[in-house]
Formats: sequence, C-alpha cells, structure tokens
Amino acid sequence: LMERKTHVKINRKEVMLAKLRKSCSCTPQKLKNFAMDFFPVLRWLPKYQCKEYIWGDVMSGLVIGIILVPQAIAYSLLAGLKPIYSLYTSFFANIIYFLMGTSRHVSVGIFSLISLMVGQVVDRELLLAGFDLNDDAPPALGDGSVQNDSLSNVTAFSLTIAGINAECGKDCYAIGIATALTFVAGVYQVLMGIFRLGFVSMYLSESVLDGFATGASLTILTAQVKYLIGIKIPRSQGHGMLVITWTNIFRNISQANLCDVITSAICIVVLVTAKELGDRYKHKLKFPLPTELVVIVVATLVSHYGKLNELYASSVSGAIPTGFIPPKVPQFNLMLRVAVDALPLAIVSFVFTVSLSEMFAKKYAYTIRANQEMFAVGFCNIIPSFFHSFATSAALAKTLVKTSTGCQTQVSGVISAMVVLLVLLFLAPLFYSLQKCVLACIIIVSLRGALRKFKDVPARYHVNKLDTLVWVVTMSASALVSTEVGLLVGIVFSMLCIVVRTQRPRTALLGQIQDTGFYEDYLEYENLSTVPKVKIFRFEAPLYYANRNYFLKSLYRLTNLDPNLEAARRKKYEKKEKQHPKKENHRTANGLGIRETTLQLVPKQIDFQALVLDCSSISFLDTTGVNTLKEILKDYKNLHVSVLLACCNPSVIDSLKRGGYFGEDFGSMQEMLFYSIHNAVLFAKDQK
Repeated sequence: LMERKTHVKINRKEVMLAKLRKSCSCTPQKLKNFAMDFFPVLRWLPKYQCKEYIWGDVMSGLVIGIILVPQAIAYSLLAGLKPIYSLYTSFFANIIYFLMGTSRHVSVGIFSLISLMVGQVVDRELLLAGFDLNDDAPPALGDGSVQNDSLSNVTAFSLTIAGINAECGKDCYAIGIATALTFVAGVYQVLMGIFRLGFVSMYLSESVLDGFATGASLTILTAQVKYLIGIKIPRSQGHGMLVITWTNIFRNISQANLCDVITSAICIVVLVTAKELGDRYKHKLKFPLPTELVVIVVATLVSHYGKLNELYASSVSGAIPTGFIPPKVPQFNLMLRVAVDALPLAIVSFVFTVSLSEMFAKKYAYTIRANQEMFAVGFCNIIPSFFHSFATSAALAKTLVKTSTGCQTQVSGVISAMVVLLVLLFLAPLFYSLQKCVLACIIIVSLRGALRKFKDVPARYHVNKLDTLVWVVTMSASALVSTEVGLLVGIVFSMLCIVVRTQRPRTALLGQIQDTGFYEDYLEYENLSTVPKVKIFRFEAPLYYANRNYFLKSLYRLTNLDPNLEAARRKKYEKKEKQHPKKENHRTANGLGIRETTLQLVPKQIDFQALVLDCSSISFLDTTGVNTLKEILKDYKNLHVSVLLACCNPSVIDSLKRGGYFGEDFGSMQEMLFYSIHNAVLFAKDQK
C-alpha cells in the first residue's frame, strides 16, 4: 500500500477569526484598494490608450446608441410602460456599468426577456388594483406635465393600500410597480454579492437557459401579434397567457386593421432582409446597418404626413416628453407586493450578465470578477429605480454588435448613453406618430436568434437526449404556463435528471484486454478474455442511499449470483439432508421421489472465487453505501467468495475506514484494497 500523508488539522475557528480581523481592519491602503475594486473604472481609465482605443469605442458607442433608441421605445410595449421610461433605463444602465463593471465588451441595458418579466408583474398588479389593461383606454386625470402625461384609467379603488398618491393614474401606478420591483431585484443581487452566492448560477444549465429564453420568446411574440394586425384585445395575465392570447386573436381576427397589417408586412420584410444580408456580408461591413433606425424614421414620416392615425385609426406611440422626471424613492409597500417576483428577475438578470461577461472575457483573453459583476448589475437596478427606470441585464445581440464594431472598453457605453441623452432632451417628441405595429415588428425580428433554437433540436438530441428533454420541458413550461414557473420547472427538472442519472447509472462486467493489464466492458469491446475464477464489476456512479438497490440488483444480475438466495438454498439443502440421511427414494404426493426433490435444492456451482469491484467511478460513499459494501463482503464470504476493492479514491477509502469495513485495526486492508484492477486480479489468482 502507498502511505497516506498526515494532514495537519486546521482550526477553522481561528482561521475564520483571522479573516474577520483582516477584513474589519481599516487602513488607507485598504480603503484605496476597496474603492478601486468597487469602481474598476479607477484602475483601467488612467491607463486608457486613447490613440489605440478611442476610434473603436466611439464607433461602437454610436452604433449601439442608434440601435438602443428604437429598441428602448419598442421594448416599452413588453414592459407595459411608456417609452420615456425605457430611454431612462438605457441611459442610466450604461453610465453605472461604465463605473462598476469588469467586462470591457458587454452591453448592459434594456433586454427583451427582462422587459417581459417586468411587464407580467406590472400587468398583474394593475389588474389587481382595478385598472383596465387596454392600451388605448381613454385618458383621465392629468395636467399634461411630464409627471402625469397621458395618465389614464383612474379607478375607484383605494390607492392608499399601495401607499401612493390618490391622484396617481394607471401609468403612474405602473412605473411605481416597475421601480419597486427593480429596486428589490437590485437589493437581492447586492446581497448575493455580499454573501458570495454567485454559485446559484451554476444550477442554470445551458439547456435550462436556452429553453427559458426560447419559451419566453414565444410569449413575447404572442404578446406582439395584436399590435401587428391592429386588433383590440385585453392583455392576458396569469398562467396559460399564450393559449388565451391566441384564442382571443383568432376570435377577433375579423377586426384587424388593414393599415397596420400592410405596414407590419413591409417592415418585417425590410428588417429580415436587412438582417440576413448583414449576417451574410458582415465580414465586409465595417459596422452593422442601422436598419431599425431607418425603418422607424421612414415609418414615422409616413405615419405623420399620411395621417394614418386619423384616417385609418392606426395605433401610435403618442407623446414622449423630453427631460428628466424628478427622482422618487420606490414605494416600500409596493416592494412587499413584488418581493417574490423580484427573485427570479434578479437571478436571470445576473446569470445572463455574468455568462456573457465570461464568454467575451475568454474570447478576448482577460478576466472578470463574477462577484463584482453581481454588484454592478445590482446597482444598475437600484440606482436607476430612483429615476423611474426598470430592470436591466446584458444583451447578447447588442454585445455582438459592440465587438464587431471595434469596442475596446466601456467608454463605448458612455457614448451610447450620450446618444440616448440626446433623444431624451431634444428628439423624443418627434416619435409621436410612430405606429405601434412598427415597434412590434422590431421586437419580433429581434427574436430570430432565440426562435432559431428550434432548428438546433435535432443536433441537440443527437448530442444528448436528456439535455434535449430538459430544453423541451423548460421551453414548454415557460411558454404555456409562465416565465417564472418555467424557470423553476427547468431547474427542478434538470436536477431530477441528475438524480435519475445517478440512480440508474451504467454497470458493466469487465474482461481483460489481451496481453495487457487493462480491463474493459464485455458489451462494448470485442476480443476481451475472461479471467478464470474472477468476476470484475464496475459501477459508474457514487454509491448512496438512492441507488443502493440498483447497485445490488445489477451486481447479482451480471455475476449471475444472488448470495442471499444461494445461502437460503444451501440451508434448505442441508435441512433435507438431515431429514433424509439415507436418501431413500420414497414417492411423495406430487409423484417425485425424495432424491429427485433433493436434487432441486442442490447448491449452484459458483464459477468464481473472487469478486473485484472497480471503484474508479465511485466518487463518494454515504453511510448506506458503506453498509452496502459491508453487507456484500459478509454475504459473499459466507459463500467462500472474496470481495476485493480496486481503484478507490482517498475519500472513499476514508469513508470505508470510518465505517469499519477493514476491521478495527485495518489489519486486513492490504488483502482487501488495491490501487489497480490488475493487482486485485493477480492477488485473486494467487489465492487458494
């Protein structure tokens, strides 16, 4: 046996106290390091290579800013909020991530999936408060100021329950819900950063995230269809929203607005064609075509001068005020109402941001700090919530555009924020006549990437069937039930799949590769030789309480020997022998002779004298696992079959020692434990 190292026991209490004293100490250098860690911009901005980086940052910032404006206005439909709030969100998120983010390339801001999750909570709370979810409800209270522009649908329900002003209308209440939700989600993210809970993201596998994004994309697509064809149907809320919405669409299809249908068809053709051409010739283009902006400008001009709203009742965006609304503290009472909804929002926002950051950091050979990313995205939610903004996250499409246009640092984010600021201060009112169907087209075309995942299903199925099942279940639950439930179902189902994999793992009986000391599965390889008088069994999973029975059944089946049944058979045989010592062949009631009956109980001739257990794939043992191996050792010993363990890792050996498998003094350990299968086989052959 190889000798194990003696590990010095660490006093964990002293180590924790030392770390606590070190972290609580305060020195000027420590304060400086803390500030530079919390605001990474202080580290990299003084080293900024202006001549090398500035052109790429300015170009990518301008392009992203141009893309952000139409997307922000469009995604306001998903969130159920006015376009001005989407512009605020895009502006503040870029500035804060510039100060606190560690990724050089990700674009943080408004994101369709997050907007959808916010919109579902806003719609639910509006419905519970007694507001009408119809987008075109007639205006009510409001003096035309920025604070209550286009306030509509003030109901008789008591707003004091929510702790806000009684004169607050539908739009005011909606942004109140959104800011409260965003603030709580940001607090969750900061707390997760403080307690270093970034490991939570490990439970969201690629299959779960892809399925969740695809299912949510179907929900987004469904929510935009009514704008595409210009019908007036209520915004569905709760579980089964996708089915209910499509039912309402088909019931009201006769009311479709011909003007909106034609406009939508033209816009989708133009956008898809431009996107496909852009993808095909992206290596020849220095920067992506600003198709969305061109479509919005042309559509707005046509709508304004063609008077599409007045003549054809086409739904338009309406007035978008300029300037900034005075900051306001999110309402605490509203936070209590949305505290549960904020948790999945916080997790999804963080996971998408960190995964994108790590992906591009690996691609461009630098490192990010996941914990600082959690702080960054947390404060991208907390601080803007005071300025009438809602939840944000990193977005893959915009990040790809940033990198393709030469982005080097987050200075590009500041340039994008300046473009949005220009719109906020001067250009926002120009979008008054923009049709909502155009915004819906922009949203739907932006979903191309997620919806293309359906094409990958056959390839995904070929690679791993179980992962494909996780994707299908998550996607179906996200689309047919709700996004939050879909995420939860995906996580739980993927964990159950892992449990199932360990409950019924692969098992094998091994044979020897000719003229070598290596052994492999009989069922998988040809020309393996049998080892006389030795059976070699492999179990490819940890041995614990959930798979104990499967382990035993597989072992008995493959070795063709159940020691318990064999022991029982032998006892019955011995009992018969004692009862009929002379073995007289008397006839019994069933017509068989005594000798013939006795022959049926004769013990099996066991064709092996040693059982080698290949433990190379057993990563750990629990108490049940140790007891199972002890039980096997005892049962086979009664049949004069020795049990030898091979290729055990140190943690398995320690578990066996603590469980008393090798006896009290470990004296027989050298005859029971081997570091290779071949050593165990040679030892078994030498046994008498």
